[in-house]
Amino acid sequence: MSDPRNREVVYAAGDPQIGNLVTPINGSGFTKAFLSNLPAYRKGLSPLRRGLEIGMAHGYWLFGPFAYTSQFRLSKVADIVGLIEAILLVVIASLAMSLYANSNPPKPLTVTPLPEAPATFSTQEGWTDFSSGFLVGGIGGAAFAYVVYLAFKSGVFQAFGSFGG
Repeated sequence: MSDPRNREVVYAAGDPQIGNLVTPINGSGFTKAFLSNLPAYRKGLSPLRRGLEIGMAHGYWLFGPFAYTSQFRLSKVADIVGLIEAILLVVIASLAMSLYANSNPPKPLTVTPLPEAPATFSTQEGWTDFSSGFLVGGIGGAAFAYVVYLAFKSGVFQAFGSFGG
């Protein structure tokens, strides 16, 4: 019975309706430390600051796929269309978060060893501040990605030599 090959990877939590989704991957110290440093779980941040950080990251990475994979990808307006589409998606996501804020959000439940979710994620004011920060950060992130794209496209960085060889 003490054969290590007979051990289960996912252990039952006692109640089969709840379950326990702790695995060696998501239960490791590295994963817990990584997730604890993400803006959603980092301690000491206001909801507005959380929204700004998450919005900036999402706005920044949304620009590229929209600019390079939209139906305008081979036209002269592909870059500005990518910016507009990224901003529109950020606005839609912010509206969805605002609607969720007005739905009396429950306290977040966790069945994995994630860090404890901040208390502001269970209040209407917290979600409203978070969605406001997400909107501003997302638009700013998309605009910053657009400016960086234009700088590389126009050859601003060619004065520093060639990159990568």
